[in-house]
Amino acid sequence: MASLRALECLVAVADSGSITRAALLLHASQPAVSHQLAVLERETGTTLLRREPRGVKLTPAGRAAVTDARRAIEAAASAVRSARAVGEAAGGSLRLACAQSLVSVLAPVVRQWHNRHPGVAITLRESTAVDELHGFIDSDEVDVVLMPGPVPDRFTTTVVADEEIVLVAPTDHPLAQEPVVHMHDLDGVCLVHFAPENGLSTWLDRSFTKAGVRPEPVMRTSVTTAAPQLAAAGLGIAVCPVSAISAGFPGAVRSFSPRWVRRLAAVTAADPDLLAARFIGNLRSHGVRVPRGIRTQLAEDSSTSATVRPHS
Repeated sequence: MASLRALECLVAVADSGSITRAALLLHASQPAVSHQLAVLERETGTTLLRREPRGVKLTPAGRAAVTDARRAIEAAASAVRSARAVGEAAGGSLRLACAQSLVSVLAPVVRQWHNRHPGVAITLRESTAVDELHGFIDSDEVDVVLMPGPVPDRFTTTVVADEEIVLVAPTDHPLAQEPVVHMHDLDGVCLVHFAPENGLSTWLDRSFTKAGVRPEPVMRTSVTTAAPQLAAAGLGIAVCPVSAISAGFPGAVRSFSPRWVRRLAAVTAADPDLLAARFIGNLRSHGVRVPRGIRTQLAEDSSTSATVRPHS
């Protein structure tokens, strides 16, 4: 296959009409340019240039070759520009996926990228199933997945934040009168739970079983952000990630003692490329932002200083 350098030599000779001038244009020696042209003629099996007293002229084969040579050179330059743009977050595409409960964590960073890196096309897929998120990575359908840990060892994992798990309740609920709640407080209470297709359902059930408590589900929802709203409406309490609670939430929000968190990870198939790595870095620096009204409700006394990560 013809080398890009040989094609550059052919185009330079065509534009300048001289091997000597072509060498000057390419910052190369005349013998080096002549060698590249000779290699190209051997590969094509035909004469591309006709030497004349006042320079060189293209043969019909040379004229045909130089048209495609220009396209090849431009394509190579375009490839370099595209790769550079991706590395500088000025272009390219970024395919994201996340656990449904983490859309609110991802959204501010995506908005930031739309403003700062408008040349990067971003797509997002959400799922409530951990296995489906793993499948997105295995099948190379996405570049970065934001999800709770733990994550299988076959993936590359970057911890981006610890997110608090909280109790939400109507403001007149007995647990809303306490500054903090404990796992044993959940035994027998009416619970707005998650539907089986939402991975939080199994995850929370394991934690309840480990703690030896049995809340009583009164209804289930597959939408993570719906659970706190239903609880605030008076159907019972809900246990959910703090990111599922929006600003202006009408119910009560309480921390557990000890503080209960889940670890959030950005997951890639291998070491992230420059574009993915930059996005992951932004996720880490942004973290999980909690609305001020929610933050003021969460206990900050010494009794919640310890942290527990529940059974997964």
